Amino acid sequence: MKRFFRYGNKGFTLIELLVVIAILGTLAAVVVLNVTKFMGEGESQANATDQANIQTAIAAYMYDNNGTPPASPITAGSTSSSVSAYLLSAPKCTYTVDQSTGAITSQVCP
Repeated sequence: MKRFFRYGNKGFTLIELLVVIAILGTLAAVVVLNVTKFMGEGESQANATDQANIQTAIAAYMYDNNGTPPASPITAGSTSSSVSAYLLSAPKCTYTVDQSTGAITSQVCP
């Protein structure tokens, strides 16, 4: 038994398709805006975490070296700095270290 479409019942109308496309476009715009917002926040949080890890590595270096701070600056991507033995990965930014207290005084990220 074959079924055939009757005249006028062949599919969706142009208006129905445009409404669906408009709804999908609106949802896509909302998703894209939220994803880009989270990506920016993630990068700034990653830089803050990296700075905290560097400060901890500086404290460990100073403990092992009788309170002497490491040479400044600690450069981005360097695995040969004096605190590299205290880090799991090379820093993403360049840090300037205060030579009297060992605190990070500035951070420059590419």
